[in-house]
Amino acid sequence: MRYVKYTLLVLIGLALLTLALANRQTVSLQLLPTDMAAFLGVNLGVEMPLFLVILGGVVTGLVVGFIWEWLREYRLRAEAARVLKETRRLEDELSKARAAKAKTTTGDEELLALIDDRKAS
Repeated sequence: MRYVKYTLLVLIGLALLTLALANRQTVSLQLLPTDMAAFLGVNLGVEMPLFLVILGGVVTGLVVGFIWEWLREYRLRAEAARVLKETRRLEDELSKARAAKAKTTTGDEELLALIDDRKAS
């Protein structure tokens, strides 16, 4: 199974390298459309290779997806924590009840032994 994992990683690496080599031309990325940038007096832009734009988009999508999923599952994690806390509380209560029962059972057995001794005499 380890070899399958390494083979898959090598294939993904080769695919990314091929993508990078095939898309080395530079592209211009602008923060705002040209007319809006002229109106606001802000013209923020950057020149970078196309493969960086593609990989950056993929990484950004993965990060946003992970954060979205983490936020969506918050309710489930909170419920699991509540159930775990309740389970621990009930386990503590059960162990105390068992200890109390063991204590009373020992006293009852001693009492029965005393009664049996009196009957025997």
